Parts: sequence; C-alpha cells; structure tokens
Amino acid sequence: MRRDIEFNAEGVVLRGWLYTPEGAPSRVPGVVMAHGFSAVKEMYLDRYAEIFSAAGLAALVFDNRNFGASDGEPRDEIDPWQQVRDYRHAITWLGRQPRIDRERIGVWGSSYSGGHVLVLGAIDRRIKCVVSQVPLVSGSRNLARLVRADIAAPLRAQFDADREARFAGGAPAMVPVVTSEAGGAAALPTADSWEWFTQTASTRAPAWRNQVTLRTVEMLGEYEPGSYIERISPTPLLMVVAVGDHLAVADEAFAAYNRALEPKRLVILNGGHFDAYVKAFEHSSSAARDWFVEHLRQ
Repeated sequence: MRRDIEFNAEGVVLRGWLYTPEGAPSRVPGVVMAHGFSAVKEMYLDRYAEIFSAAGLAALVFDNRNFGASDGEPRDEIDPWQQVRDYRHAITWLGRQPRIDRERIGVWGSSYSGGHVLVLGAIDRRIKCVVSQVPLVSGSRNLARLVRADIAAPLRAQFDADREARFAGGAPAMVPVVTSEAGGAAALPTADSWEWFTQTASTRAPAWRNQVTLRTVEMLGEYEPGSYIERISPTPLLMVVAVGDHLAVADEAFAAYNRALEPKRLVILNGGHFDAYVKAFEHSSSAARDWFVEHLRQ
C-alpha cells in the first residue's frame, strides 16, 4: 500500500510516499530512500520501494528539497550536506510512525545519494543497514574525470563570478544537468546521462527540469563521502557497483569498498551507471532487498 506523506525538515516541507506491506505484523522494519543528482522519486524509485514492500519492509521515498514535490529554495540546487541532514529528518519521521519498528531502519541511496548513505552509515547509529548503489565516492576526483583539464580553470572562474553576483543580490547562475552536445557544458556531460534523464523524464517524470544552479557543481567538487566509509562498521554495508560506470566511476567505488570494514558485501552489475535502474533492475533490486531482509527482519 502506498500513501502520500509529508514531513517538516526544520522549516522546509519534504514530500514523498510511504509504502507499507499488506497483511504485515503490527510493527515492521523500514527503509529510507531518496534519489541521486537532480532526479525525482518518479524516476524508478517506486519500483524499488515496491520490491522492498513485497518483502515485508516499509519504504519511505521522498523528493530532495528544492526538487519535485518537496519545498525549498533556491529551486534546482543540490547541497549534499543538506540532503544528508534531510535523510536524518526522514529517519526521525519514519521512526515515529506507529507501524514502524524504529530499532530496525535502513537506508538506500543511488548515485549522489549512494554517497550520502555512506556518510549516514558512519554518523547515524540509528541506521541498522546500508545499501549504496552506483555511488559517488569523491566529488573532486569525479569532476576531474568529467571535466577536461583545459576547462577546469574557466569553470573555477565561473564559480567565482557567480559568488560575486550572488553577494551583490543577483540570482544564482544555472547550468543544464545534461546535454546532447558532445563536450557541451552540463553538470553531467555524458551521453548516457542525456539519454537516461531525457527518456525517463518523458515517460515517468515530466516535471523534472534539466537545470541546476552552478553552485551545485561547485558543492559537488567539495563533497567527499568516501572518506567516511571506514567508519560505517559495524553497520552492515552492501555496495552495488556497475562495472561500466563512467559517471560515478567504478574504480573509485571498488577502491572505497576495499577500504570498508566488515560486515560488507559487494554486488557487481554488468553495464553502466543507469543500467542499475533499468536493464539490471532485477539484479540491483533483489540484492538490496535480500540485504535488508537479512539485517532488518531478524
């Protein structure tokens, strides 16, 4: 069963869905879920939540602030640390629901939020289980792979100019999330990013907007969620990595997994970053489901 929900995240209302299993006992484990870079909940998170709910787990899916159905300003801006804090607000809200066992709550994240749950698993001991799918591990190193060396200095100059303009009262500069032009200016300048976002928006999430603030890209380069991975233990960690991932690059994810302490498990998907949601969905969703069932339904 799915119902619309909303909760107050210290002054900003976040909205989403709560899935609860049919015919379940009075108190069930729960999983908190949010999407990655600029994506909204309609972009396949409902499919994951349905899989988890069918296995006897409640699933809270919410839109990140400034995106989708959630409130927040400026629109289309991603502050990764604010999104981490909002996950924690969501955990608090879920734990207060009468049918939820607050001692058995896990987190699931993918891509950008796959990095968030690495941080969360390290800093929030209410979390009893972590699933990190195709995660961002290092913002600085990832940007270095996505941005050509000859563009790095002009990009820094754009950051500085945008900061000056905002200081003077101007609106934040905006950039596309994706572009169809090879080598074009975008936050995620890969061909598979353009294909997945535009196709998924047209079929599942027509309200998605192809823009983020320029400051979003600056904050991405400052974010290092992989530096927390050694601190997740003893909370169980599952990492799902796509071998052909050149967006949240696979080699960074494998290296981070090797630094993580037990208990942990690695699941390897064939294909690229976005195949986790579509072509490899059965593999990625069943691995996450089984991990949550193993560690939350005991």
